[in-house]
Amino acid sequence: MKLIPNLLSGSRLAMAPYLFFLLWRRQYGLALALIFVAGVTDGLDGYAARKLGGMSRLGAYLDPIADKVLLSGAFLTLAIDGAIETWLAILVLGRDVLILLVAAGMYLFTSIRSFPPSFPGKASTTAQIIFIVVLLMHFAGFLSHGWVATAEFFVVAWAIVSIIDYAIRAVKMKA
Repeated sequence: MKLIPNLLSGSRLAMAPYLFFLLWRRQYGLALALIFVAGVTDGLDGYAARKLGGMSRLGAYLDPIADKVLLSGAFLTLAIDGAIETWLAILVLGRDVLILLVAAGMYLFTSIRSFPPSFPGKASTTAQIIFIVVLLMHFAGFLSHGWVATAEFFVVAWAIVSIIDYAIRAVKMKA
């Protein structure tokens, strides 16, 4: 039973290059459909892991890696292509790099072995996902630019709040 969630997470990871290709080619309708499939597989792998006894150590790493590769790669591809502002991709990717550096530093130089996500961190990731979906829906002709601007505001706001939150948590954990 542990194989099913890992295969679903692995399938999301395998989708990443194709998603980036679709974004690069500006095939936003197909990219939106692929993101929908990725979202469904993410939900199914979580369900299978929790409800069907499919949790595994590999899955605990593979699931968030697949999510981050898809999301970070989408922001990077869209920024390189000029579909979004470069500063937005730098903010999103920089936040993730900072969190990874702090977590690695704590792991290497302290006895702390766990740096779980916080509510602002999860809200930031959720805002990023919503932004990508809204942006692609806009490019595919389903939503006005106002939706994109609103979603972008929440990406920026939650990124800043989560960076501050993680910094405060890191300082408190070291103390």
